[in-house]
Amino acid sequence: VQLQASGGGLVQPGGSLRLSCAASGFTFNDYAIGWFRQAPGKEREGVSCISDNGGSTHYVRSVKGRFTISRDNAKNTVYLQMNSLKPEDTAVYYCATKVYCGYPNYEWSGQGTLVTVSS
Repeated sequence: VQLQASGGGLVQPGGSLRLSCAASGFTFNDYAIGWFRQAPGKEREGVSCISDNGGSTHYVRSVKGRFTISRDNAKNTVYLQMNSLKPEDTAVYYCATKVYCGYPNYEWSGQGTLVTVSS
């Protein structure tokens, strides 16, 4: 099983980034996919989740209206479009599988991608 997050970088406050999560080694459309982030000195935080067929999406309150999650099951890829970025969004972002979005645990995750929001 592999999940590879990419697309991070340095962006100014108010800017945008699109993260991608490329998956392989399992039946992609059997799983919900979540994004979580880890900032230095802070606990891991679930950011967003999308159901196996893409019909349901979920966001933590702090990113609602700014982030959009989507998936392309033909490409085994999930995206996280991040707009109006704030310094507090700075973190390493990871994607991971879930049985369904409301399930508390992640099954598999991979290397993350660093997002730095700074002027």
